[in-house]
Amino acid sequence: MSTCTTTPRYFTPTRDLLAMAICMASLAPAYADDNSAAAQNTPPATLELGATEVTSNQLWSTTEGTESYTTGSMSTATKLPLTMRETPQAVTVITRQRMDDQAMTSINDVVKATPGLFLDFSSGPGRQTYKARGFEIDNLMYDGIPTGYNGVSVGAQPNLAMFDRVEIVRGATGLVTGAGNPSAAINMVRKRPLAEQKLTLTGTAGSWDDYGGEVDASSPLNDSGTLRGRVVTSYRDANSFIDDVEENHGLFYAVTEADLSEDTTLTLGFSHQKDKTNYFWGSSMIGQDGHHLDLPRSYNPGTDWENKDQEINTVFAEVRHRLANDWNLQVNANYSEQDALFSGSYQSRWVNNTLARTVYQAAHDENQAGVDAFASGPFEVFGRTHELVVGASKRIYDDTTHSYDPYDTNWPINAGKPNFVHTNNQREVTTQDGVYLTTRLSLADPLKLILGGRLDWYDYDNRDGEGDYKVTRNVTRYAGLIYDLDDHHSVYVSYSDIFTPQSAKDRSGSPVKPIVGKNYEVGIKGEYFDGTLNASLALFRVDQENRAVAVVVPDCPQATCNEASGEIRSQGIDFEVQGALTENWQVGGGYTYARTHTIKDAANPQNVNKQFDTDTPEHLFKLTTNYRFQGSLEKLRVGGNVSWQSRMYNDIALADGSQYRLEQGSYAVTDLMAGYRVNQNLDLQVNANNIFDRRYYSTIANSASYGGDAYGNPRNMMLTAKYSF
Repeated sequence: MSTCTTTPRYFTPTRDLLAMAICMASLAPAYADDNSAAAQNTPPATLELGATEVTSNQLWSTTEGTESYTTGSMSTATKLPLTMRETPQAVTVITRQRMDDQAMTSINDVVKATPGLFLDFSSGPGRQTYKARGFEIDNLMYDGIPTGYNGVSVGAQPNLAMFDRVEIVRGATGLVTGAGNPSAAINMVRKRPLAEQKLTLTGTAGSWDDYGGEVDASSPLNDSGTLRGRVVTSYRDANSFIDDVEENHGLFYAVTEADLSEDTTLTLGFSHQKDKTNYFWGSSMIGQDGHHLDLPRSYNPGTDWENKDQEINTVFAEVRHRLANDWNLQVNANYSEQDALFSGSYQSRWVNNTLARTVYQAAHDENQAGVDAFASGPFEVFGRTHELVVGASKRIYDDTTHSYDPYDTNWPINAGKPNFVHTNNQREVTTQDGVYLTTRLSLADPLKLILGGRLDWYDYDNRDGEGDYKVTRNVTRYAGLIYDLDDHHSVYVSYSDIFTPQSAKDRSGSPVKPIVGKNYEVGIKGEYFDGTLNASLALFRVDQENRAVAVVVPDCPQATCNEASGEIRSQGIDFEVQGALTENWQVGGGYTYARTHTIKDAANPQNVNKQFDTDTPEHLFKLTTNYRFQGSLEKLRVGGNVSWQSRMYNDIALADGSQYRLEQGSYAVTDLMAGYRVNQNLDLQVNANNIFDRRYYSTIANSASYGGDAYGNPRNMMLTAKYSF
């Protein structure tokens, strides 16, 4: 019979009550997953806590209410519910507590705070891309289901009000995402209904007329508690330090959870998100000599008619069923529709080196559907217990682009809005089917081997033109070996890969074979204070091979022939710590060095050994901390963040044929936070960001022909009041 019997290193009431509750739930006959109400129940106040040992590896998966900066288990890397120490890759979790402490509102804030990730605005201040280990992140995951992300065109910023945590795995993640770049997987795990009735009202007020409100209500919906519901609504309206810039963000999220039987739980949910801004494309120009113009930070290079309007409706469902012999079956489904309209301009010098505007309008109807079904559980071989996951998934990405005229690169700089006229539509449908298997083999008490494999069928269909292509039975591999040095430390070595289909064609007229991203990693991990503190140190190398490069052939059947001969390499070091240093002191942060350079380029051999992406910093350091006082100051907490990055640069081609190296030197930004719990219901918090008012460019131009300089936010403050009952 299972028991709960170890003494914790130090006592944390919230943590230990939750631990006992989850342990008791694991002994109960009713099935409870890591997000279910059973995993969130707390025992009666009269329960005496003796020595406890929680054997469930689901501990602390749900981070809401734990006051922690770490989690007990996560499954984003392999589908197996593993602790961070058991996962043979660099991983991070941004918990609900950390989001609240840093007053995060969107996934952009998560990327800025996560070690090893870089938030890139080089395509425009509202056209964000995310990078890790030198490569763009082109998938975002919702409860483990990947969805395509293209921040330059359609990509929206998911609103954090509906999420419990965000799990990040750096490196190649093809085992769980299928196609993509060898950068990282960002998995956003939604909030679920609580077992008890709770209502939280939140109001915010900040610099530049930034105001917001949020209502989060959860309750059992029947007397037995087998039916539970939760609703989250939020709205934010804000101006900016940039003249005449406005934005607003609205969210409605509803989820219900039903225990259909002792073994089956059904979850159904819906979200509606609407975002609008009038500043998203144009950044400031640089001089014709390549220098920064050092314009005022409040300068707006855009116009009053610009608009980025996005509306996303999502429905999702999840079924979890407990089978015999500790096996479980889970089916997740997600469907979203996004309607987006973009009307914008940017300053440019495309014609005769004369300052003008490039103007553009497009609308998108983007539909994404995903389903993932898998069974998982233990099996015994040679007297040892092992674990197995076997599953199948399907993804459909269906995007229709509505184009408008004019698309003008020489629109007069001070002219009004063009009379945009709809011209044509283009529909692109991408389908991906996959089957996968993962196993964790217990070779010896201290030695575990994780093996995984995936087969994918990828089909791109251009419904209004040419360029269709397919990838059949692409093989993705995963391997990780973990050795426990002692009770707190493990060393590991791992290999993972991922593929990216290419539309470029070779001399036979067929698509060039897919790019393959391979991630090699070796590291050491530590787990302390019963898992409330995690630390890791890793060395990594990422090779992206088979990149298409143009070649000259006499019998090319199309305009350009290509071959798969380009290769990019990223290598470096990844250090991170996250969790509790003491009972009242949380910390999260890390340092990453990633040097990304060209290994092979047949078309441009002069690029070999040169840095691949110079306006992405090679060094990133990020640290956040929070301390809760005790005794007479127990209602007070303080914290802060420091982020530092190394220089960025671009070599600007000038009209006379020379080059000028445009730089943003290394810089650090410091934020502070203080909170005060007035009583058991009311909590107040103030966040002061960029307290030293550091003036810096968050992104820099890469051409004198169009704008690219954008300032980071000056000093600003946000006051948050939260009332819960």
